[in-house]
Amino acid sequence: MSLRLNSTAPDFTAETTQGTIHFHDWIGEGWAMLFSHPKDFTPVCTTELGYMASIENEFAKRNCKIIGLSVDPVESHLKWEKDIEEIQGVSVNYPMIGDPTLAIAKLYDMLPEEEPNTSEGRTAATNQTVRSVFVIGPDKKIKLQLTYPMTTGRNFHEILRVLDSMQLTAAHKVATPANWKNGEDVIIVPAVSNEEAQEKYPQGWKTVKPYLRLVSQPSK
Repeated sequence: MSLRLNSTAPDFTAETTQGTIHFHDWIGEGWAMLFSHPKDFTPVCTTELGYMASIENEFAKRNCKIIGLSVDPVESHLKWEKDIEEIQGVSVNYPMIGDPTLAIAKLYDMLPEEEPNTSEGRTAATNQTVRSVFVIGPDKKIKLQLTYPMTTGRNFHEILRVLDSMQLTAAHKVATPANWKNGEDVIIVPAVSNEEAQEKYPQGWKTVKPYLRLVSQPSK
């Protein structure tokens, strides 16, 4: 069955660069981002993993752990980390999952079921669908999923933006408009009545249309 938004994130046990983890236990009570890359020692992935290391603290501020994955073994990740540090000037301090049997890639629908059951001989091209992002909430449900082409590095600031939006929704029953940035006005969702909104936002809001009410962003 395909994974969808609000599907329970499949649990698994895996070897990582920081030891064995049980995924749901590792997530704990906060948020988590699982992001995969096609192959170690490839150019786009090297820039991504290094940049993620440089902004890991931004995810930590949002109570969100990060963990990487590729179909390479853990030993390969550990060697590659040295290149990432040399090129990007930052150490990778988050765990990276080794998935040489493709078990987790298949569990998360990153590869077709008919793919071979080993990573041996595979190239970045044959792994190109494994450039995915899953953001998982404290309830262990999938809140965001994205898959990028092999040749396009991800914009992790966009993922932070979406994480900010989702956390505001969880806390305050608000939505965010197109191109919203943290700190800008948000939308009171239609399910919130004017009476309930008055209790939550006594300072008032701007009614553009009855279904479009803008209010200053509440604090998380």
